[in-house]
Amino acid sequence: MKHPLRNTALAALVCFAATGALATGNHASGHGGNANDAVGKPGVAAKNTRTINVEMTDGMRFSPADISVKQGETVRFLVKNAGQLKHELVLGTPQDLKAHYEIMKKNPEMEHADANMITLAAGKSGEIVWQFTKAGAVDFACLQPGHYDAGMKGAVSVMKSSAT
Repeated sequence: MKHPLRNTALAALVCFAATGALATGNHASGHGGNANDAVGKPGVAAKNTRTINVEMTDGMRFSPADISVKQGETVRFLVKNAGQLKHELVLGTPQDLKAHYEIMKKNPEMEHADANMITLAAGKSGEIVWQFTKAGAVDFACLQPGHYDAGMKGAVSVMKSSAT
């Protein structure tokens, strides 16, 4: 004999489990499609013009927090988590960072797979290779819950290229 309630409950459980997995799993390009266009684009490692070391600390700071680059420059950011907590560096517009932060507060175990961001466990290092295509300011922040509110933010000043 079939049990319609059991089948319905099983279907609901499967849907709930799938939704939970999406909420806490990886996400890529889930925040507006071409949102990266406003801040640049993934760089080609072989074309990077310089390397900038960035350290993240449990004092909720980046060092350096203010970086200057030239429009068109491809930069390799060597990012080190010098703290005991998980930290990340996400490049974006202020609006994108704030929207993403709200999502992170609801899903703190979310991992990232986009080229403009890196999440690092305590003591770990990684890199972002990024080309800054437009003059202006590009913000960066740690979007782990509480970190952004504590001031873990920085900015890249992109100086207009004379070749443009």
